[in-house]
Amino acid sequence: MTNIILCGGSGTRLWPISRTLMPKQFVKLFDDKSLFQLTAMRNTKLCEKLYIVSNTEQYFLAVDQLEEESTFLLEPIGKNTAPAIALACMDIEPEETVLVTPSDHLIKNETAYQKAVQDAKGLAKEDNLVTFGITPNYPETGFGYIEADGESVKSFKEKPDLETAKEYIQKGNYYWNSGMFCFKAGLFLQELKKYSPEIYDACQKAYENNQKIANNQKRITHELMSAIPSDSIDYAVMEKSNKVKVIPCDIDWSDLGSFDALYEELPKDQNGNTQNDKHISIDSKNNLIVTHDKQISTIDIEDLIIIDTPDALLISKKGSSQKVKEVVSKLKEKKSELTNIHTLAHRPWGTYEVLLSHDNYKIKRIIVKPGKRLSLQKHFHRNEHWIVVSGTATVTVGDEVKLIRPNESTYIKMGEVHRLENQGKIPVVLIEAQVGEYTGEDDIVRIEDDFKRA
Repeated sequence: MTNIILCGGSGTRLWPISRTLMPKQFVKLFDDKSLFQLTAMRNTKLCEKLYIVSNTEQYFLAVDQLEEESTFLLEPIGKNTAPAIALACMDIEPEETVLVTPSDHLIKNETAYQKAVQDAKGLAKEDNLVTFGITPNYPETGFGYIEADGESVKSFKEKPDLETAKEYIQKGNYYWNSGMFCFKAGLFLQELKKYSPEIYDACQKAYENNQKIANNQKRITHELMSAIPSDSIDYAVMEKSNKVKVIPCDIDWSDLGSFDALYEELPKDQNGNTQNDKHISIDSKNNLIVTHDKQISTIDIEDLIIIDTPDALLISKKGSSQKVKEVVSKLKEKKSELTNIHTLAHRPWGTYEVLLSHDNYKIKRIIVKPGKRLSLQKHFHRNEHWIVVSGTATVTVGDEVKLIRPNESTYIKMGEVHRLENQGKIPVVLIEAQVGEYTGEDDIVRIEDDFKRA
């Protein structure tokens, strides 16, 4: 069995922890493990192979966090779950059973989970499309529901209002729609072709013309991905097919779709505050406190959510954290980079951290891994100064290539073609000072790139 892990989504409901280039599935929230890592660890006990469908920008985050050898399919833009699953299934033997899982769900009862997967695998081998229904323990309005009659699915329900959700709980044959599935790869494609032929045809064309980057990595071009209609697996196939079965399961599951949900899953002190070495509490109770660097002190407060990151602070009442998406919408209207990236950014060659940023200058700390190099590039709106702190940098500026050692520096004029490379055995650490009328991350013209980025 192959586990298809879907890594799409930007996780805006957990902003400012989660950003477009560091979504919630890659944030290490649980004993220095991310939800993505926990998903991979959980499913390698059940599956022989991992097949990861990822946004192009998130590929390097996934590789850094994986211990297992995996196959990747990279999407330049998201088109929802039906195309993502279809493209993966086209790369898998038709008779192979696949377990499709999101990368950002928390499952704490692994024994029950393993049994549910084995039951689903049995149904999948009998040519069924199997979905997993989570036994609800309260009337949640943020999830879709599955109406079941034993293992048979009677209907899929949209997210209900509170009164309808209460009715579902009372009836007892309604389950939360988990977004997890199990079926033969070929059967899913057969049903997709039958019920959503336009998605199937566009996916087939995209897959047949994919860019093979390496033996374990394929990439769909932006043009072909753009031509694929966007739709969920539920709308495209599951709600139309007569081959659908459901496995009801009670696996202590959470999609961590809000800070209120996160609060429930984190360890707490005797006053109900989430445990944090940087938090001093004076007569404060039942608060979610997330901070890494700053000391946070609270006095006489209750039922608050306080999320501190180096460049953004969120304070909310518990019970209101679903409104975070409204904050994200307002930031996007302002074209703020705060929705896109943290001050510490992970790139395929290493990391950079913004130490200081003003209208016409920016200071960064850049770390380049051994054997890696940045793209050959130029900028139209800024000059750059590089000062090496440790390691030895190989620097290309125009036609000149030179070595820059600790406490040495170089200068790159606006418009000049340049590259930074680490040919050594230890990381290169340098300070970059940008000066110019615009210092945004989109002022990069890549002339040549080892990682095939645009």
